[in-house]
Amino acid sequence: MERYLITLHALGLFDDLTLIDQIDHASPRLTLRVRSNRSSAPCPKCRTESRRIQGHYWRCLGDLPCFGRPVFLLVRVRRFRCPNDDCPRRTFGEVLADVARPYARHTDRLRAFHHAVALALSGNPGARLASRIGMPVGTTTLLRRLRENTPEPAPEPRVLGVDDWAWRKGSHYGTILCDLERGRRIDLLPDRTGGTLAAWLKGHPSVEIVVRDRAGAYADGARQGAPQAIQVADRWHLLRNSGDALRGVLDHHHRHLDEAARIAAASMVEPPANDNAAEAVRLPAVAPPVTTSERRSRAAQQRRDTRFAEMLRMREQGMTLRAIAKAVGLGHKTVRRWLRAGRAPTWRHADRDRSILDPYREYLEARWAAGYRNGAGLWREIRERGFPGQSGPVRQWAARRRREDPPVSRPHPVKPSKGSAIPTPSTRKVARLLLGDPNKQTAEERQFVTALLALSSPIVQAVDLIKSFSTMIKKGLADQLDDWISAAEKAGLKGFAGSLRQDRDAVHAALTLPWSTGPVEGQINRLKVIKRTMYGRASFELLRRRVLAAA
Repeated sequence: MERYLITLHALGLFDDLTLIDQIDHASPRLTLRVRSNRSSAPCPKCRTESRRIQGHYWRCLGDLPCFGRPVFLLVRVRRFRCPNDDCPRRTFGEVLADVARPYARHTDRLRAFHHAVALALSGNPGARLASRIGMPVGTTTLLRRLRENTPEPAPEPRVLGVDDWAWRKGSHYGTILCDLERGRRIDLLPDRTGGTLAAWLKGHPSVEIVVRDRAGAYADGARQGAPQAIQVADRWHLLRNSGDALRGVLDHHHRHLDEAARIAAASMVEPPANDNAAEAVRLPAVAPPVTTSERRSRAAQQRRDTRFAEMLRMREQGMTLRAIAKAVGLGHKTVRRWLRAGRAPTWRHADRDRSILDPYREYLEARWAAGYRNGAGLWREIRERGFPGQSGPVRQWAARRRREDPPVSRPHPVKPSKGSAIPTPSTRKVARLLLGDPNKQTAEERQFVTALLALSSPIVQAVDLIKSFSTMIKKGLADQLDDWISAAEKAGLKGFAGSLRQDRDAVHAALTLPWSTGPVEGQINRLKVIKRTMYGRASFELLRRRVLAAA
């Protein structure tokens, strides 16, 4: 028993309590009978000290574990009689001010530990950890500890960073607010509407600079809630918007993209290994029969064209994008992309004249004429040259050619030398190639870019404008902004230029001030980690408390 008393005293057991009973060794938990060593207690109503003891009762409190075993304090609480005759309280129980709150079942230091566990692990994981270390607690108790704690108010921000975060991507979004000067999160908003941001800004008049992305809702909210604040558009979002504008131009030149891909593929195919192969390449290709997959692809394309015609009809009637999307059963972003492109998307396999094998047909015909007839082997060869598909289309092509050709003596196959060819890339990749460093591109990609620029002068003009815009943003050339907008409005970038003119002050501030939403993106990553530890099932208020408490 003495060993236990010395250890508990070393662990810092409460100074106001005295052990009055021994420890039960047979129980899986340590139960300590204690009492207060104070001789008097103040009346909670009139604050008069009293020494007159009326009686006592026992109060059980959970405490921090000891030796890996749960500890319970069975406290003998005395009831005093108030000596003040004018006090309405005749008797009162002594308050354990330094031990536990009134009516509490846990000591203050155990409650503080519960809060720390809930802050780090939330409900179920925190309850499992607490049970392993000797302080079993329920999940709801941990969450209640987290809600009871009120975070310290953050200093009033001067430079506010605003960005959205996905509670459920594509469906439900919130807003995170950060103090860019101090590098900390200051609040979370349940949505990303302008009215919610405006209401928050009206309650924080200290904001002088609002750094945001290009979202119109945040611009309106900052304008309504803090009209005196300077709005700064994020430079990374400006560069991304310029790339999207170039992709919009490329969406109107699919024919030029296909032609440039064919030119690049033809220029990179190596000459045939013998004369017979050369003659085989010069022979006109035999029209293959229509397969079941091709008929299925044509039917799917016809359905897309019909849906696009319905979109155009609704658009002419004045319906909004969201109403059209709901009517045709597509997302509003997909509807907007189709309408901007002016046609329904055509996949590579949807047209008989356009196949994923087109960039490699000459090579396949040359290898076939050279006597190599193995479909899987041909697929492995063109895969080394950049073919993105599986072996099925190549095997089907070989089967058709095998049915069309009469049986002949096959010469020994010639091993091909390494070469390359590229299919028609997506508009995203084309935009990256047009704006990227040519020294970091392969020979096939450089050939494709050269052919594309030679075929389309509108693409050349758009690329020059986007490159000059990128230089202006990176070097902070604010005096060139108005001239660039005017030049872009006359070219094929009217939509992007119009958005810049509408948001001209924020774009100009982005070129003259050092602030950006980069630190906010880092805080969003931390927020996502906290959100995912709760498996997406927690409420917004619980997530907000954990995020702000961890700031």
